[in-house]
Amino acid sequence: MLELLHTWLLDQGMNVDIAFYFARGVAIAGVLILSIAANFVAKRYILTALTHIISRSKSKWDDAVLRQRALNRLAHLAPALVIYMLTPIALDGMAQSIAFISSAIQIYMVIILMLVVDSLLNTVEDIYQNFETSKEMPIKGFIQVLKIVLYFLTAIFVISILLNKTPVYLLSGIGALAAVLMLVFRDSILGFVAGIQLAANRMVSVGDWIEMPNYGADGDVLEVALTTVKVQNWDKTITTIPTYALISESFKNWRGMAESGGRRIKRAVNIDMNSIRFCDEEMLGRFEQIKYISRYIDKKKNELKVFNKAAKVDHSSLANGRRMTNIGTFRAYVWAYLNNHPAINKDMTFLIRQLRSNEHGLPIEIYVFSSDKAWANYEAIQADIFDHILAVIPEFDLRVYQNPTGADFRALNQAIQA
Repeated sequence: MLELLHTWLLDQGMNVDIAFYFARGVAIAGVLILSIAANFVAKRYILTALTHIISRSKSKWDDAVLRQRALNRLAHLAPALVIYMLTPIALDGMAQSIAFISSAIQIYMVIILMLVVDSLLNTVEDIYQNFETSKEMPIKGFIQVLKIVLYFLTAIFVISILLNKTPVYLLSGIGALAAVLMLVFRDSILGFVAGIQLAANRMVSVGDWIEMPNYGADGDVLEVALTTVKVQNWDKTITTIPTYALISESFKNWRGMAESGGRRIKRAVNIDMNSIRFCDEEMLGRFEQIKYISRYIDKKKNELKVFNKAAKVDHSSLANGRRMTNIGTFRAYVWAYLNNHPAINKDMTFLIRQLRSNEHGLPIEIYVFSSDKAWANYEAIQADIFDHILAVIPEFDLRVYQNPTGADFRALNQAIQA
């Protein structure tokens, strides 16, 4: 066809050189028109038809292909293939131009294929996010590793096309660059290894609440990527942690609490030891009026009466025998109060214990679990419990210990002056 056009131009009296280039110019214009037509058909008809079919299907994975625009990118190959296949015919006799255009089109097609594979990898990640497993074993890091390999291979193919060398020739020299590659991709390699360990050991997942004070992280994990883990703190700031830091350093994961039956309440009230004493009859009479411990008081009184009688205790001194104390009765009250509290999980650890006394008094520690694990609700439950406990302490003739304040010193000074 090209020769016929060339011959016809010569027959019209055109110069040989001009006829040669004019014929090829017309041919290459025809190739461009065909490529535009191929692009139009691929996008207007083939792509539209595939989009219509996919949108009507019941499966969800093919919708992810559309969202990631893999087919749109693949459609760009149609005009490139037309140009690549017809250029040698249209530019017959122009070896350098053919080589240049063929190399450019090959590079273009390699990049398009790279973008298509990139979209397919995004599609795989998109589909995987719909499964519950994705929260426990995120694959974003692995996808990013595959993309790095993809970009690296694309660069190798592009360079091989530019140098007109086989990719095997270039890959054979990679060994000499291994040390440089290790340095360049250090974070990626460490992140990849850390990602495998995190996923295999289920150390951290998207949605977990983690604490890592060294990095100022205290909140929910948003993303576990190849080189970084994003944490949204409770003040809504975002902290970025190197993925390998979760392997090399310690952090606290609250997932166990979230999956358990409750959230721990562990707080102590310091009792002034000067207010601790044995209970007399008047005190016991008042304590018996308290609903939660009335039966406890009766039972304890009978138990101590029987014991002291059997032991023939001399009641002339309070130190003899066994006697009830206001601090012991207070602990019994706190136990009964929390045992009747609707927001406390009784199936988990339930302790009202006495810690070692110190310069701040005698700590009575509450160690229980609230059944509601939501942060705001948990704090409200805990505050209500200690509001009540602090308010009820004087009912047992006890005092809460606190360091003297300026008001205390002023009152003392006024008393001395009076």
